[in-house]
Amino acid sequence: MRFAKAVVKCRVPILIIALLLMIPSVLGMAATRINYDMLTYLPSDIDTMVGQDELMEEFGKGAFSFIVVEGMSDEDVEILKGKLEAVEHVESVIWYTSFVDAAIPKEMLPQKVYDAFNAGDATMMAVFFDGSTSDDGTIAAFQEIRRVTGEHCFVAGMTAMVIDLRDLCEREEPIYVGIAVALATLAMMIFLDGWLVPFVFLASIGIAILYNLGSNYFLGEISYITKALSAVLQLAVTMDYSIFLWHSYNEQLQKTDDRLEAMAMAIQETLTSVVGSSITTVAGFIALCFMSFTLGRDLGLVMAKGVLLGVVGCVTILPSMILLLDKPLQKTKHRAILPDMSGFARGVTRVFPILLIVFALVVLPAYDSYKRANSEVYYNLGATLPEDMAYVVAENKLSDTFDIASTHMLLLDASLEPKAVSEMIDEMEQVDGVKYVLGLESVIGATVPKEMLPQSILELLQSDKLELLLINSEYAVASDEVNAQIDALNEILKRYDPTGMLIGEAPCMKDMIEITNHDFQVVNMVSIVAIFVIILLVERSLSLPFILIAVIELAIFVNLGISHFTGQSLPFIAPICISTIQLGATVDYAILMTTRYKAERAAGKGKREAVSIALSTSTPSIIVSGMGLFAATFGVAMYSDIDIIKSICMLLSRGALISMVCVLLLLPALLLLCDWVVRHTTIGMRAGKNNDNVVGKEA
Repeated sequence: MRFAKAVVKCRVPILIIALLLMIPSVLGMAATRINYDMLTYLPSDIDTMVGQDELMEEFGKGAFSFIVVEGMSDEDVEILKGKLEAVEHVESVIWYTSFVDAAIPKEMLPQKVYDAFNAGDATMMAVFFDGSTSDDGTIAAFQEIRRVTGEHCFVAGMTAMVIDLRDLCEREEPIYVGIAVALATLAMMIFLDGWLVPFVFLASIGIAILYNLGSNYFLGEISYITKALSAVLQLAVTMDYSIFLWHSYNEQLQKTDDRLEAMAMAIQETLTSVVGSSITTVAGFIALCFMSFTLGRDLGLVMAKGVLLGVVGCVTILPSMILLLDKPLQKTKHRAILPDMSGFARGVTRVFPILLIVFALVVLPAYDSYKRANSEVYYNLGATLPEDMAYVVAENKLSDTFDIASTHMLLLDASLEPKAVSEMIDEMEQVDGVKYVLGLESVIGATVPKEMLPQSILELLQSDKLELLLINSEYAVASDEVNAQIDALNEILKRYDPTGMLIGEAPCMKDMIEITNHDFQVVNMVSIVAIFVIILLVERSLSLPFILIAVIELAIFVNLGISHFTGQSLPFIAPICISTIQLGATVDYAILMTTRYKAERAAGKGKREAVSIALSTSTPSIIVSGMGLFAATFGVAMYSDIDIIKSICMLLSRGALISMVCVLLLLPALLLLCDWVVRHTTIGMRAGKNNDNVVGKEA
């Protein structure tokens, strides 16, 4: 209570400090680096990532791109090649003149080399950079390359996706926030009892969001997914706390005319309830930190921090704002749209056996479709970007003109005999989908001693320790075909060089598939166990955690199952995020109702009456909370052109409604069914004979 009174007393200084803290928050937000490269979140000790480091260390090569040039003479292409080589952070440019003199006609090249660089009136160059895909220097170089090449050239590669995705996100993100705010405001104006109060809530939550985004500066960088979702998610999951404080404050005003005392009591009550409520949400986000694919840790840490800042803002900034604007807030109150829910509660308790049968019939199909939805995810995020995006146009041009859908790089021991390398290349070119393997041996043949080659050619593809080969594939990244191809190539590689490494986007994606499949199981189990323990401690019950988690897990099964039935393939990260976020954010609905049921049951009410009272009193709060989460995410899902953002927001909005329905219909039925078990496994609920008799009569 001392804290609550201090907040009330210092309300003006709190608001002044809150406004001043927005300045460093804005600066921190602007200075936080955004990472658009998903592959950087893979574990650093796997072969593909170790190989990337070796490529950089031995060859000075990091990211690479293919440039398709159409309708340009060889002389002009050679001039363009020179311009590209002069771009800062371009390590090398490989064209046919990298291996033979430009005076030699292309038609005199070995057929394999000719086909590698030419198709009709189009020719292709490979550009290597001295930094990683999303390195600032690489991005600057790539933008300069686009400027130099002009409209007759198509620049493909992961860096192209990073740049175009960044530009798309920067255009869309302000609109995301605007849509979320507008729809959340509309929902609160409809379901709350005041016209002005939603704007006060949004101001308070907005400050907490700004603090969260600004403090990300200390994390070094965050992913574009985290940046795009964090503001919307924080608004959605912390809105409840503000609603609870407002309701508590108005209840206290009915008991006392002293608004300062009423607010102090409201803060105290809110703090106790909100801390318990927020722990489950934080646990859901923290569970993401157990992913080996560290994008989960990125999103989990930022959102857990956002929830905690939301709690702090709810019991400090918001009370100060309400007290400052108390008169206009009271004058603009209106009658709440939600009616008394006693009739609804009585109806649910009357038909609870039917509800149990319905949900029993739904469980197995829902679980089966949930499992299928998890197996139908996709990993190639670039494939779902808008068709008119420059990156997509260039990738399609590369695929259509040269039949190249992905490129692997092979790092071999440089001491390997040229004859053995040639034999290995011949074997690899027989693997399904391999268009060709390009290396020193394939260009000059195994009979020409490497010592006779110019140093400039050797430096392109060989170092003191390693030799570099390029493998172009007809199969798309993250497809089953390319994954089987990678297995076959690795099998051949390890026979010739056990220390050799196959690297590139497709091998990294294959690792990502294997890692995130395991991550899903780990994160799902961690979130369930963590929230189970929290409910166990909060409710002091052995049985209630099973019941509450079962209700929300069924809602998750139905939510993801709908994606399977509608034929929607989800981005790989979406099911992992939803399984933890939906559980952590909506299990509060079940806790709210169960806590009231326990109180009524312990006070001597019969089971049907206790459940009915708990349902009727908690339904308005559950509806407002669920509709708030739905409103904040649904508009973003409908608007976004970035499928990973669209999918996560659609699942969250749909999940909020499904969890709401499950809690309002299934949970009361389960409490009635399991009343005896709950009472005998919950501290403080064991009833005496009279109460048991009531139960028996009701049954």
